[in-house]
Amino acid sequence: MALAVAAAIDDGGALDDEAGTGVGKTFAYLVPALLSGERVLLSTATKTLQDQLFGRDLPRLVEVLGLPVRTALLKGRGSYLCLHRLEQSRQDAAAGDRSVAATLARVEQWAQSTRTGDLAELAGLDERSPVIPLVTSTRDNCLGAQCPKFRACHVNLARREALAADVVVINHHLFFADLAVRESGMAELLPTVRVAIFDEAHQLNETGVQFLGAQLGTAQLLDFTRDMLAAGLQLARGLVDWQQVAAATERAARDLRLAIGRSGTGRLRWADQAPDGIEPHGWQQALDAVRQACEQAAEAIATVSEIAPDFLRLHERADKLAERASRFTTPCDSGSVRWVDVGQQLRLMESPLDIADTVRTRLLKRPQDGGAEPEAAADGRTWIFTSATLGDDDRLSWFTEPCGLQDATVLRVGSPFDYPSQAALYLPRDLPRPNDPGHSQAVARLAAAAAQRLGGRTMVLTTTLRALRAIGEDLQRRFVGGELEVLVQGQWPKRRLIERFREGDTHGGSGCLLVASASFWEGVDVPGDALQLVIIDKLPFPPPGDPVVEARSQRLEAQGRSAFNDYFVPEAAVALKQGAGRLIRRESDRGVLVVCDTRMATMGYGRRLLAALPPMRRLQAAPDFEAALDALRAEAASLP
Repeated sequence: MALAVAAAIDDGGALDDEAGTGVGKTFAYLVPALLSGERVLLSTATKTLQDQLFGRDLPRLVEVLGLPVRTALLKGRGSYLCLHRLEQSRQDAAAGDRSVAATLARVEQWAQSTRTGDLAELAGLDERSPVIPLVTSTRDNCLGAQCPKFRACHVNLARREALAADVVVINHHLFFADLAVRESGMAELLPTVRVAIFDEAHQLNETGVQFLGAQLGTAQLLDFTRDMLAAGLQLARGLVDWQQVAAATERAARDLRLAIGRSGTGRLRWADQAPDGIEPHGWQQALDAVRQACEQAAEAIATVSEIAPDFLRLHERADKLAERASRFTTPCDSGSVRWVDVGQQLRLMESPLDIADTVRTRLLKRPQDGGAEPEAAADGRTWIFTSATLGDDDRLSWFTEPCGLQDATVLRVGSPFDYPSQAALYLPRDLPRPNDPGHSQAVARLAAAAAQRLGGRTMVLTTTLRALRAIGEDLQRRFVGGELEVLVQGQWPKRRLIERFREGDTHGGSGCLLVASASFWEGVDVPGDALQLVIIDKLPFPPPGDPVVEARSQRLEAQGRSAFNDYFVPEAAVALKQGAGRLIRRESDRGVLVVCDTRMATMGYGRRLLAALPPMRRLQAAPDFEAALDALRAEAASLP
């Protein structure tokens, strides 16, 4: 892999590299990148991985190689303390809450000593804390060069350091946010580099489409209303009836939410004038009311815009919100999909179906018809995309097609682990069908018996939040006051759940059984005997009723292709590989993977899904499964 990365850096162009667990892909791309002497951009999927790369892997290699390399860490503005908003936070109504006030006091004390302003430094600050939006800025409310704290701004300091660095570590969200900003004519946020490396590249497409479309949310409207009212009463009291203007935008946001009615939660398809099941005339009226309220707010703010820079930014926000509301009254762009996210708040969303055009034209600098040479990007830059999971065929089509990288060089490096001896796969055949109402209870029963036999060390991965709740609640009832502690996603912060699960039964504690969904299918690293059993409840097919899934399926069918074979099965294969990847993290690990979906053994596509998994040995029957668990427990008990 390192040789392929070095060659790609020399030649330019794109390299898609799938490197199995245990390959050491981080060092395999870092070493040639550092030795190249080129300016390098490294992008990871999450801020946690970003911190690990910048704080551990990079410094270690720079020291070993003895290179005079300057490195920098750059995150989105929401990760940094905003000094101006911290100063204003005491006037916010939320600061009257005792717990919020106590956390704000901690932030203020930390603000006196921090150099970077990175909130990750502040131990114990929950990422869901209501204090974070009070002390951080967004692209909407940042005052930019007009801010009284501009010179001391932590975001600007991080950007200056990035511009002066040889190696910059960012995340995919920031990369695509910057692409969107450049396309709207604003200044570039990220340095120009010769080599760009995307780790955990399998998340690129889903991350990219979030930023390359448009959205309007009731939370955005209410945040704008709160900021406008606070600035108006503090800086221009009596010059405008701020309460009346704020009430109008707040009412428009509320009426937009009410226009959806009791549609439950989730994603609503929106293919015509209104989302499915919603009366079009009332919906269009509610959207127009939002537009009018924002335009009236902009007119009111314009009368005091010279008083403080806060009002200039508020005026821009009002104009932008009115423009977005107007956009959503017109038909959806061709090649895009539109839907509504319904929850406590409402989000109107429009996005492209994939990032292929953006990658070809914005990154690889190729014309729309794709007529450039396949060997190299038109500007001579090198683009490297790597992950443990990029597809289930030799061309990595699952990744390359939506990312516009069909012409890239492809490399697949297998895992060095001895899976037949380290891991086993069990497909129980006596379970209800996946759509049977009793399926989740049967999974919980199997998980309870297996975890009890193993002494915990079990992770149950579910494909839906409904199954997460059903299985989690069932297991917690079974083990009330029992020998195992059942941890359920959502009941604790993710970091705390993982820390407790890693502890297992050490220090005299109970063994652990973790039930999780969504983000736990990947990026969770629990090496050693703390995790020896992974149970997957169902094959992770995309939800067919999801508007984005539906639109992508329709596009494939319009091309004469099979949506099931070319979209649903590859999606399930990649997600299955990710989930299975939680089990074996190093050469000494041992464990069992259980897939509680009878279709894996009975349907024709099951062979394709099996082929996507590491080559584990098969356990044919329940006695074999029980014996494997007993052997794992005995082996763990024999360790010092």
